[in-house]
Amino acid sequence: MAVPFKYVLKSLTTRKLTTAITVTGIALVVFVFAVVLMMAYGVQKTLVATGSPDNVLVSRKASNGEISSIVDGDTRNVIKTLPYIAKTSDGKLIISEEPVVVINLEIKQGGMSNVTVRGVSEEVFLLRPQVKIKEGRMFNSALRELVVGEAIFNKFKGAQIGSKVKFAGDNWDIVGILESDGSGFDSELWGGSNQLLNSFGRGSAVSTLTFKMSNVNDFEKIKLAFETDKRLTQFEPKLEQKYFEEQSEFLAMFIRVLGIFITVIFSIGAMIGAMITMYSAVANRTVEIGTMRSLGFRRRSIMAAFLSESLLISLLGAFVGIFFASFLQFFTVSTLNFSSFAELSFSFALSPSIIVSSLIFAIIMGFIGGFLPSVRASRLNIVNSLRGG
Repeated sequence: MAVPFKYVLKSLTTRKLTTAITVTGIALVVFVFAVVLMMAYGVQKTLVATGSPDNVLVSRKASNGEISSIVDGDTRNVIKTLPYIAKTSDGKLIISEEPVVVINLEIKQGGMSNVTVRGVSEEVFLLRPQVKIKEGRMFNSALRELVVGEAIFNKFKGAQIGSKVKFAGDNWDIVGILESDGSGFDSELWGGSNQLLNSFGRGSAVSTLTFKMSNVNDFEKIKLAFETDKRLTQFEPKLEQKYFEEQSEFLAMFIRVLGIFITVIFSIGAMIGAMITMYSAVANRTVEIGTMRSLGFRRRSIMAAFLSESLLISLLGAFVGIFFASFLQFFTVSTLNFSSFAELSFSFALSPSIIVSSLIFAIIMGFIGGFLPSVRASRLNIVNSLRGG
């Protein structure tokens, strides 16, 4: 005979204080767990949004990122002869040959940090339509001018319109602010590709080259062209979205591993709290347990009732933790991206998989915390229980 679920619910309300304390402890652990996953997912979501599914990014093989990649001038010219590159109405290739460097800027709250400066070609807005000038104007590619990403504008000194940024021996004028729907480009400064190459004395060697495909189904043909042409075998084409997704993997994994390690330590305390709560419930309800056993309830039914109570407490804590964690989606933070060694601004992001993972984590805590007290409840002697001992 199974114990009615109503009994489990009633038991929770009779011990409001201890139940509330346990729910709060589990909620805090689930909150931390969800926040860690939201951070990692936010990094991935930001960098994936940086790429477009119909763009191909070419970099040198075995390079860890754009900073360590070099595409020389001869290779650039060979790539531009490929028949798979989209063109404008007047016949210009939709391609951006991009030198990428890292400079230091001063943070408004104090200290210094690295930021990415990207040289782009004139067709960059056709290549990346999600990027728009929010304020001011686009830079003049014939001058030492820059546009600054929204995240850099908000965080760093001297990154406002009319300011000057000094690097590579030159003063560069900030003339506009760009926004890119929360992608990684919000954490960059953009200038003319040739201006950046001349300033750093890099000749014709850019970091990466990105072009729009004339047909999104041509990617396999593009890969084959790079594999069969000896002039291109040292370089690798990737879908831009895939490239930036891979760039996020190391940072996202680091956040997950460190965060989950800390969360597991916290969870031990939450499980001990749940265990104490359930042992207390067993001690205070020995007469009830004896009565139920004398009425014909089996040991496994008693065990299931107490275990269900523990799981219910954990689920309540999980929903509370997830509820408060969801508000972090309105906040933006920044960190150092290990692949570029530069500042990356991103927002916390909640997904269905994070909610499910948080609930499963809470259920595991509830099961571990409630298992031993449930076993004790099921093994109480009927006569001793009825006597209250």
